[in-house]
Parts: sequence; structure tokens; C-alpha cells
Amino acid sequence: MFEVGWTEMLVIAIVMIVVVGPKDLPNMLRTFGRTTAKLRAMASDFQRQFNDALKEAELDDVKKSVDSLRSLNPAAEIRKQLNPFEQAAAPLRYGVDPVMKPNPAVDAAPATAQAAAPPKKRPNTNPG
Repeated sequence: MFEVGWTEMLVIAIVMIVVVGPKDLPNMLRTFGRTTAKLRAMASDFQRQFNDALKEAELDDVKKSVDSLRSLNPAAEIRKQLNPFEQAAAPLRYGVDPVMKPNPAVDAAPATAQAAAPPKKRPNTNPG
């Protein structure tokens, strides 16, 4: 971030000795160190809280995804997708169903008529 070389550090040290004085310089550096440590602690605490909030937000998204998967019903989804096909095939079904289904009244009438009729005799083709 800040690029401070040895020459700049030397200039800063000389200015501090002249401005603050050699007697108060250790106390000022100690206070500066403590303040820097507090700022670093606050910055790391802020970063930790930010990361925790980010994790909670991601977990909420994952939870919503899992809940949506749990509520998913594949059979209902398939029925919903096939519904237009069923609606399109409904007129055909209504036209074909009566023809394809056996009618007991119609099928029983020929059987009873054959049972009531006497058997036909076949002409004898054997000479004998």
C-alpha cells in the first residue's frame, strides 16, 4: 500500500526526534503501536463479521435450493408437461373409445342367434 524506503524512514525518525523530543518519543511510539494494534483488530473483526454474514447469505440460498428440491414432485411435473398432449388427444379419444370398446348387447346377439339356429348340413361329396 504505502511504499516507504529506508531513506524516508530515516527522515521521519529525524523529524519526530526534533518535533517530539527524545524524552517523549518512546511514549508516543508506544501509543502509536497500541493504536495501530487496535485498528488492525477492528479491521479483522469487521472482516470476520462480513465473512460470517456472507456465509449466512450463501447458506440461506443453499437452504432455499434444498427446500425447492424437497418440494419438487416429478410425477406432477411430468403430468403438467404432458397436459397439452392430453388436451390435444381428447377429441381423438372420444371418437375412438366407443368403437374400440366391446358392446355386450351387440356381441351377445349374434352368439345367441347362432346357438338357436339348427346346424347346417354339408353336402356329402363322398360316393359311398
